[in-house]
Amino acid sequence: MNTIAKVIGLDIAKNVFVAVGHDAQGKIVWKKKLSRSEVLPAFANMVATRVAIEACAGSHYWARQLKALGHEVILIAAQHTRAYVTGNKNDTNDAAAIAEAAARASTKTVPINNEAQQDLQILHRARQALMQERTAMICRIRSFAGEYGQVFAVGVAQFYKGFDNWIADENNGLSGSAIRSFLELKTQLTDKEERINDYDTRLAQAAKEDPRAAQLMETPGVGKLIATAVLAAVSDPHHFKQGRDFAANLGITPSEHSSGGKQRLGHITKRGDAYLRTLLIHGARSALRSAGDKPDKLLVWAKKLAERRGFKVATVALANKMARVIWAMLAHGRSYVPIWSNGTTRPA
Repeated sequence: MNTIAKVIGLDIAKNVFVAVGHDAQGKIVWKKKLSRSEVLPAFANMVATRVAIEACAGSHYWARQLKALGHEVILIAAQHTRAYVTGNKNDTNDAAAIAEAAARASTKTVPINNEAQQDLQILHRARQALMQERTAMICRIRSFAGEYGQVFAVGVAQFYKGFDNWIADENNGLSGSAIRSFLELKTQLTDKEERINDYDTRLAQAAKEDPRAAQLMETPGVGKLIATAVLAAVSDPHHFKQGRDFAANLGITPSEHSSGGKQRLGHITKRGDAYLRTLLIHGARSALRSAGDKPDKLLVWAKKLAERRGFKVATVALANKMARVIWAMLAHGRSYVPIWSNGTTRPA
């Protein structure tokens, strides 16, 4: 394989990989189709160069492997490579588009996760899937019970209480077959609850073992879920130049549609990591509800905002602030300061 390429775009898949090399002027100098077993030997025989991969399933693994061979590897989000695809979509054109996007200084890149981060992400994603399955099962039981004229109060705890009382009632009007079916559904639900609790225990242990997690949990609204989710998502906080960049990466900054020197800001963009964004918003909501008369400068600001703009706006704004605080703590090794040194809630 010709090694004069300055940038290589690598389109990965399950078994068929395509690499396209660009020279310093952006001209294609070679194309190569590789099987899965041929990828690492081929790159091992090349002079170290810049390799770009579209961020997708398996991309972090290949990025780590190629970095170990001495190459500079970057991951690019799919939306940033799509604009450079010319002609019909195929593996070669996709690889060329990846190389073209990598040559642009303005192209945003995705941090490469290490194996420890992926271990944490498995816990979070598996727990998230079980939470969704639990919600679906509760909704299924609610709908079945509704066919027998039974309605349960809103909330998981209220559902469990109402369901147990209903099934135990001798006058519930259910046949033996119906009771057996409901109890089988409840058994499945209990199994999901036990597995969720197991994941919670493992995440709590992971948070306990990492001093950075304990540091992050000093921030209002940040618990073991958010702390470990952040550590799983952010390998290097310096990948982001400032806290706003991190918040923007999570999609909790306002969208912009400005023209003619007039700035127009809209709803949050909802780009990036939806899971972490959701956790931050839930954490902000909890912190704001329990703020009370706490002198914490962040909560005081959020409460005043809630009085002016409403609770929901203040919740998302607080989540934005939390993301920036988290970035500053990770990037600069700082601890959270709830009040200023003079005892006030804002700078004098």
